[in-house]
Amino acid sequence: MAIHEYRCSKCRHTFEQIESITAEAHTVACPKCNGEAERIISHSAFQLKGSGWYSSGYESKPAASCPNADTSSSCSACAAATGADK
Repeated sequence: MAIHEYRCSKCRHTFEQIESITAEAHTVACPKCNGEAERIISHSAFQLKGSGWYSSGYESKPAASCPNADTSSSCSACAAATGADK
């Protein structure tokens, strides 16, 4: 699926619509004034869906257990992993 951008010829409102990437360019009704809106050329946008895609670009991994879990001292690896060194 692709995100296409449309601009109304009546009120100049710009909005996005998700359509098939192979969809023909056509006019649609403006959601504000119900006027005719035409597809415009803009910067490309895409939407990642499904398992394996992460919005941050990084996979979330479970935290590794601390090698010093049985002691009261903390190590630099634990501080870096939790952000406590900042």
